Amino acid sequence: MKMIFKQRLLTWLDGYKIYDEGGSLLFKVEGKISFGHRLHIYNSKGKHIATVKEKIIDLLPEFKLYVGRKNIGTLRKKITLLRPAYKLASKGWTAEGDFFEFDYEIKDSKGSRVAHVDKVFFRLSDTYEINVENPENALCVLMMVLAIDAEKCSRKRKEERDEN
Repeated sequence: MKMIFKQRLLTWLDGYKIYDEGGSLLFKVEGKISFGHRLHIYNSKGKHIATVKEKIIDLLPEFKLYVGRKNIGTLRKKITLLRPAYKLASKGWTAEGDFFEFDYEIKDSKGSRVAHVDKVFFRLSDTYEINVENPENALCVLMMVLAIDAEKCSRKRKEERDEN
C-alpha cells in the first residue's frame, strides 16, 4: 500500500494530508497547541482516530502513540552516531534513516520490512511517499512517520535557538 504524506502550507500549527496513490484522502492530521507536539489524526470522514503526543521532559525524544484513547506504545529515539534510529518496543519495530534523514526503513523484530519512507523532492511542501507492506499497519506506520518528522522539526528549532 502506498501513501502520499503532504505537509500543508501556510498553517500556524502542524497540518498534513495523507492520500492513497489514486489521490483519495486517507487521513488528515491537525496539530494542537500544547507543550511539545500533539498531532490528532482523522480518517477521511473527519472522525478522530489517533493521537501522537511528544513527551518533552526527557533525555531522548519520546512520543506516546494512541489509537482512540488506548496507548499502543512509545516511540523512542535511539542513541546512534551517523544514522537516526527509533524504536517502537510494543511492536518490536525499529525505524532507521539514511545519513541525510530523507529515507527511512521500518522493520519488525525479525528484520522484515514493515514500510519504507522516501522524501519526494521538488515540491512546495514536505512530501513523503510511504510504502507499507501490510495495509493493516498503515495507521501505526503513519504515526511513526509523524513522530519522526516532529522530532526533526523540534531539533531544528532548538538548533536555530542555540545559534542565536
